[in-house]
Amino acid sequence: MEKEKDRFCLECSEKIHGRKDRKFCSDYCRNTFNNRLNEDATAYVRRINAILQKNRRILAQLNPTGKKTVDAITLAEEGFNFHYYTNIYQTQKGAQYHFCYDQGYLKMENDQVMLVVKQDYVK
Repeated sequence: MEKEKDRFCLECSEKIHGRKDRKFCSDYCRNTFNNRLNEDATAYVRRINAILQKNRRILAQLNPTGKKTVDAITLAEEGFNFHYYTNIYQTQKGAQYHFCYDQGYLKMENDQVMLVVKQDYVK
């Protein structure tokens, strides 16, 4: 009869009892281990989400009525980042609306930007 080999928790190095395929001594150690593994990706996603939320908040504050035209410099002064958006909607005529969740904008001539709120028919 073969003697069972000692196994140790990957997080805290405590001896593990129970199933042979168990890697952690507790849920706490499993969660701590996996959170540490994913912290770089999580930090990146948090940073991007913060930018998107700020962009949405700026658009919503400048567009309380649902449709408004402003200068692009006004958005930039508020801290809007034109490089981050959640999706693009292209009309049949070729106009491209950039959206941050439900708040969007259309770049127009003379550095003007038309602010809009996403309609139900826009996917």
